[in-house]
Amino acid sequence: MAYTNIDDPSAYFQAFTYTGNGSNPRNLTNDGNSDLKPDLIWIKNRTDNGTDHVLANSTMGFDAPNAPNGGGQLSTNSSGGVNVPPSTYGYVSAALTNGFTAAAGGTNGDTANANGKEFVAWQWKANGGTTSSNTDGSITTTVQANPTAGFSIVFYTGNGIQTGETVGHGLSAVPKMIISKDRDSTSNVPTWRVYHEAIGATKYLQMPQTDAESTFDDWDNTTPTSSVYSVGGSSGYTPANTNNTEYIAYVFAEKQGYSKFGKYVGNGSNNGTFVYTGFKPAFVMVKKSNNTGSWVINDSKRIGYNSNNYDLYANLTASEEDNNRFDLLSNGFKARSTSSPSNASGDTYIYMAFAENPFTTSTGIPTTAR
Repeated sequence: MAYTNIDDPSAYFQAFTYTGNGSNPRNLTNDGNSDLKPDLIWIKNRTDNGTDHVLANSTMGFDAPNAPNGGGQLSTNSSGGVNVPPSTYGYVSAALTNGFTAAAGGTNGDTANANGKEFVAWQWKANGGTTSSNTDGSITTTVQANPTAGFSIVFYTGNGIQTGETVGHGLSAVPKMIISKDRDSTSNVPTWRVYHEAIGATKYLQMPQTDAESTFDDWDNTTPTSSVYSVGGSSGYTPANTNNTEYIAYVFAEKQGYSKFGKYVGNGSNNGTFVYTGFKPAFVMVKKSNNTGSWVINDSKRIGYNSNNYDLYANLTASEEDNNRFDLLSNGFKARSTSSPSNASGDTYIYMAFAENPFTTSTGIPTTAR
């Protein structure tokens, strides 16, 4: 069996950096080895404090007046509903064959293409914008799935039932991580709710909150299967299944040599914990799970070389900071800070990571370190 089935991760994930020019619209072209038409586009202004994250996807649609499922974009730093462009904010208006169209918008256009500002766009490929109806679960979903890369976008309307309800995800593999949000902030729990295998199906994390893992029935206390995940609730709360509320969920399964989802324990040292992923990471997001802490993001496009790493935070509007939290290595990442968000002694951290290169290709050829 091959070590990996994905020799070129840039066909499925890319981090792309660019300098805004204030134009509307502006076509941006990715620079990876493969062309990538993205289905989830996550943009952050690196320069300015106080700017929202922009998350747009091809299932909801980019061109709001004609979007199949309402269009609009969400922000991980906010529990609010979609911001439907055109608006006073910068936004994504289209996915291209190898990139996307960004636009500056009005007084708050600094979120996607403000003139002279630096941006990063993290992009994942699902199914090129083509969705299908999925009846694997008790709730019918609109699914856009990429089983090869272990990523699907799930869209459904909740029914308010607190136990026994499931939604299909289309991956034909057990999800390791689920990031779920009600589209219009009309649910009884409008925050982003996160499932991660490392904390289990009785727990959840949330954004933009920095809280430790908590116990609740978000996932009906049931581990996901290769076809469905459960949505539940109790005490009048249904975080992922409020009646007549639309939900969007990003669902991830693990693929050897391309993606990894796990946990590590910090050691409080600059010679920090090493986490083996089996690939050179292009993207790493870390969250302390046993205590409060921000959602820290590093990527290989912004760091240059190790010891010059720049952090962004999924839960904050802050600009990037030079904190050197991690070295990104040929086969994993290593904590290089004593700080609480990434490597406090004895604390537990969950992570998600995507590859720049596999450690070994499908033909057994090792890749080289930077």
